[in-house]
Amino acid sequence: MSNEHIDEVSGISTTGHEWDGIRELNNPLPRWWITTFYITILWAIGYTIAYPAWPMLSSATKGVIGYSSRNDVKNELAAAEIAKGKYVAAVQSKTVVEIAADDALREFAGAAGGAAFKVNCVQCHGSGAQGSSGFPNLNDDDWLWGGSAEQIQQTITHGIRFSSDPDTRQSEMPAFRDIITADQIRKVSAYVASLSGPVQDESLVEPGAKVFAENCVACHGENAKGNKEFGAPDLTDAIWLYGSGEASIAAQVRAPRQGVMPAWGGRLGDTKVKELAVYIHSLGGGE
Repeated sequence: MSNEHIDEVSGISTTGHEWDGIRELNNPLPRWWITTFYITILWAIGYTIAYPAWPMLSSATKGVIGYSSRNDVKNELAAAEIAKGKYVAAVQSKTVVEIAADDALREFAGAAGGAAFKVNCVQCHGSGAQGSSGFPNLNDDDWLWGGSAEQIQQTITHGIRFSSDPDTRQSEMPAFRDIITADQIRKVSAYVASLSGPVQDESLVEPGAKVFAENCVACHGENAKGNKEFGAPDLTDAIWLYGSGEASIAAQVRAPRQGVMPAWGGRLGDTKVKELAVYIHSLGGGE
């Protein structure tokens, strides 16, 4: 080309591009580099012939070697099912107590139960089983219906106040606004709050204890420690399902909130319920 510029130092032509007096040399690519490009092109063509690659109207080319990643996944899943089959059979045939006593079986059931918990339970109990207002923390040692592996299994299977299951856990605290006066509710709330912490008006505690003795000991006990037979909570441990403080306690006394837990036995089956029970029991608060 008549306007081609040759670099005086290297003797190589330039591309014609210039930035602040700096010109770009028109060096050809090394031959090994070009050869590599050609090899990758040939490899790509061979790959698309050997493996499924090109999309068609209803499917894709199958490839001459008949490879299918779907078949690989299917085979891996089948192998996993065979490998865990003996553990599943053991969980089916043993009680939760026996499962918890076997290290290998407890590890398997705990892992399976943890996966089931993430799918079915975190919506209410939280990803860490820490609970929230109205949904109990499953990590602590406060259990309304008992925290043994068998008791947890019973609760998961039949639920709490779940009307469709005749064996559901059942308890009902009456609305005391229809039974005692507002002043008595204020006093008994102060007394209950005093069992686990300071209160605003100490003068309400003693008369509140009398109201408690007349109306509450039948379920919560004389020492307010609760009763697992009735699902009545311990009022002395500073663990509150619907909030602490005299105002929250008074609201619950006036018009109790009655939470409902579904019965999972029919939906998940006995084996998965056992795995969930083992997992929850292992969180640290199980009895």
